[in-house]
Amino acid sequence: MTAYGISTYAYFWRISARAPQPMTLTEMLHDTARLGGQVFQICDYAPVESYDTAQLADVRATARDLGVELELGTRGVRTEHLRAYLGMAEALGVTFVRSMLNTADHRPTTDEAVTLLKETVPAYADAGVTLGLETYEQVSTDDLLTVVRGVGSDHLGVVLDPGNSVARLERPVDVVTATAPYVVNIHVKDFAFTRRDGWVGFTYAGCPLGEGLLDYDGMIAAVREARGESRINQIVEHWLPWQDDGFDVTARLEHQWTQHSINTLLRSE
Repeated sequence: MTAYGISTYAYFWRISARAPQPMTLTEMLHDTARLGGQVFQICDYAPVESYDTAQLADVRATARDLGVELELGTRGVRTEHLRAYLGMAEALGVTFVRSMLNTADHRPTTDEAVTLLKETVPAYADAGVTLGLETYEQVSTDDLLTVVRGVGSDHLGVVLDPGNSVARLERPVDVVTATAPYVVNIHVKDFAFTRRDGWVGFTYAGCPLGEGLLDYDGMIAAVREARGESRINQIVEHWLPWQDDGFDVTARLEHQWTQHSINTLLRSE
């Protein structure tokens, strides 16, 4: 059964350096529960990498008490890094980890990525943890699928976020169609183009779910047709631009978008 949740990316501004008092992981967990989220994906949240055993145990206990499932997210496919995240996953009771092929200092070829993942994914499988590689503009969807197919494991799949690939001039519908048989997690964020001042170019940014170019119903239908009854969680994210009126307005809008998105997903069932 699908569960609906929230990512740290839905708290992007409220945990940023622009926040007078950035939200803590515990506060985000409590907020997720209050909003009705069933999952919280700790995604690209660097502080968690420094947590010791006791801190990880506290996070796991808090999530358990709130009735919220945990997921993890990171970047890269280097062996030691993914093994470290597997250790965190086991400490947190996590069964899904999202990653991306590239990092700031490592851009593997498809062959290298396959080789590295073949060293790591069996350990994930043994631990009952699935690894998902996200669709995004730095890597073509064809190359991403070459890696997933090359590894050939039920515990490696695709995190579908079709809005990311637009910057590579890939159509969201094509990304959905190509990846649907391999999807293991979905990031739900809507997106739209708006004209710049003077009609000189466009801004590509997020918008409230249902108001932009994301064909949510079509995406979910395609994945369900391809994946049947597989459990594929849907995680709310945003591309909310900073508001000129400052942090309070930006934070309030971020909260409103998150509430709207999770309510929309919960009503979709």
